Amino acid sequence: MSDTPDLAQPGVYLNRELSWLSFNARVLEEAREHALPLFERLKFLGIFSSNLDEFFLVRVAGLKQQLAGGVTDAPADGMLPAKQFRAIAERTHELVAEQYRVWREDLVPELAEAGLRIVTGDALTPEQATYCQARFLEDIFPALTPMAVDPGHPFPQLRNKSLNIGVLLQEDRRGWRRRPREAVLAVVQVPRVFSRLAPLPAERGASFILLGALISMHVGALFPGYRVLETATFRVTRNWDLSIDEEESDDLLLTVQEELRHRERGAAVRLEVDALASPTLEARLTGALNLVSADVYRLDGPLQLDDLASMAQSDARPDLRLEPITPLMPPDLRAGASMFERIRAGDLLLHHPYESFEPVVRFLDEAADDPDVLAIKQTLYRTGVDLPIMRALCRAAYNGKQVAALVEIKALFDEEQNIAWGRRMEDAGVHVMYGLVGLKTHCKVALVVRREGSGVRRYVHLGTGNYNLATARQYTDVSLFTADHSIAEDASALFNLLTGYSSAPTWRRLAVAPFNLQQALLDAIDTEIAHAQRGERARIRLKMNALVDPECIRALYRASQAGVEIDLAIRGICCLRPGIEGVSERIRVVSVVDRFLEHSRVFAFGTDERASVYLSSADWMPRNFFRRVEVMVPVTDPRLRARLLNEVLGFTLADTVQGRRLLPDGSYLRIDPNGAPLQSQHATLEAVRQAGETSLGSPDGRRGPRRLGTPDTA
Repeated sequence: MSDTPDLAQPGVYLNRELSWLSFNARVLEEAREHALPLFERLKFLGIFSSNLDEFFLVRVAGLKQQLAGGVTDAPADGMLPAKQFRAIAERTHELVAEQYRVWREDLVPELAEAGLRIVTGDALTPEQATYCQARFLEDIFPALTPMAVDPGHPFPQLRNKSLNIGVLLQEDRRGWRRRPREAVLAVVQVPRVFSRLAPLPAERGASFILLGALISMHVGALFPGYRVLETATFRVTRNWDLSIDEEESDDLLLTVQEELRHRERGAAVRLEVDALASPTLEARLTGALNLVSADVYRLDGPLQLDDLASMAQSDARPDLRLEPITPLMPPDLRAGASMFERIRAGDLLLHHPYESFEPVVRFLDEAADDPDVLAIKQTLYRTGVDLPIMRALCRAAYNGKQVAALVEIKALFDEEQNIAWGRRMEDAGVHVMYGLVGLKTHCKVALVVRREGSGVRRYVHLGTGNYNLATARQYTDVSLFTADHSIAEDASALFNLLTGYSSAPTWRRLAVAPFNLQQALLDAIDTEIAHAQRGERARIRLKMNALVDPECIRALYRASQAGVEIDLAIRGICCLRPGIEGVSERIRVVSVVDRFLEHSRVFAFGTDERASVYLSSADWMPRNFFRRVEVMVPVTDPRLRARLLNEVLGFTLADTVQGRRLLPDGSYLRIDPNGAPLQSQHATLEAVRQAGETSLGSPDGRRGPRRLGTPDTA
């Protein structure tokens, strides 16, 4: 390599899509982890499936659109769309084969040992067979619709990710259509209104049969006059992204609603089918769906494995799962302390889910009912099904306060839920905006304006995660409450920008995308480069979900070349290639996959004694910098800065139990403890407990500090 390596050469970057598949492979590793209780492993296996669904719905679908459109642009790693598609297909087939090996060879025997069995049709006892027949005829048969596929009946428009049964039939001689006795295709959808696992009578333990298998056993009843030659369960994944010309839209809300109605008709991007399906049936399905062989995944086991986690719902045995934890309440917020009084006393930092999300809800609840509160303004990205925060905003409007909410209706997978909540808040008198043309509003900001004395004071909440109670118990995120005047001024300017007509202001404390966030980060990196060039100690520590932006990656490479020590905790996608001689020798990258989804974004520039520390809603990706509204806020309180450096960044970067280190070739290797093992999520929980001077019971002790509890998500 030359003395001055070219930082634009493709060889110094990793491919985004393959990096994401590596992350999902780390999730699959957890399903193989024998130290975990059975239900935890089953859940991770399902998480792998649901993750892969989203990958195909969006990323593979987008890649197929590029191929169809003849796009020849390449990302920083230089892989053209056709090469990416081939590499993705090869790697995904490998991972899916391993997933089903884990299911068959590891989990099925362990489930049976625990008294839980999924019985196939040919293994039913006479009593179970009689039960299945009665269940089919009495409950299921009336809900089924047989769909022929012939010149008069085009292939049905199957719902995205729905389970279906492909049936090859042959007409009996007495058939009324009098056609040649060739095999014909029919499709039967597996109804979503029934549980995927049908319980069976069993002498001991619990036995189930898959609903699709039960229907397949009796599917001939739907086709009198025909003989069933073959059945196979299959599943279609479609392009799920919205196609919206926002510049041409007169009403963004109506445009999104209309597009949602067309979503189920998106182009097919993947076919999953039973491994025993004949080549004839596969060919009929791929032809009808306009797919190629690389799009077909033959699965030697149940399709849609994430459904099987329901076996754990009615089984309360504690030995099959890990001890749950209860989020702690900071001592100064117990006994109903006023949020406004506490924030006036100084900035407040919460680390979720180790600390409760309830103070965030209390902040809005108090604001809704406080007669001195004049206005509430809030951004909402992923709302959830039933969120007290939205109810508080509605109540505030009923109470006569000025309430404004920016509800992002382009939040992928949450569009319909967000629209529904937006309508409810409008009915309550909340002024609701549905996003900005050309941008997604992804920042997490709440602003409360309160009359105090002869003036007003503004209180601000900024977070790294959504205002969603479910994810607040499953994801690691950070909340900051402050009444800092400069930050409050910026928050007011941000909402004016979101709700009205105004140019971007000169930001005092916040960095805001798409205006100055990327440049603020590049400037912070350059500051560390300058320290290193002066011979001073220079350091950068970053925690985020994804690192993709080429300009920021090049800046980190330049920092490494200048002598800056760089430690990155990147949970998912990382396009930076560490450990390249002359380029990234001083960069270390770790990924932690554990009970909670690592979701917080915390950035530190400088050594501990002079570190500038920030929290943000943004990952380092071009979309976050230029196609979203994002916020980064400095944390200046010395106690809170120390907590972020030690607890959020320090523990994660030092994790030798659940951490994997990224190697130069793009693979990940478990870290050698080389001493006492440290599990970051365990260490964080213990630190929070000690700070709160409370105890909620001992964490799991199966393997030292191995686990905290149920792996809600990955």
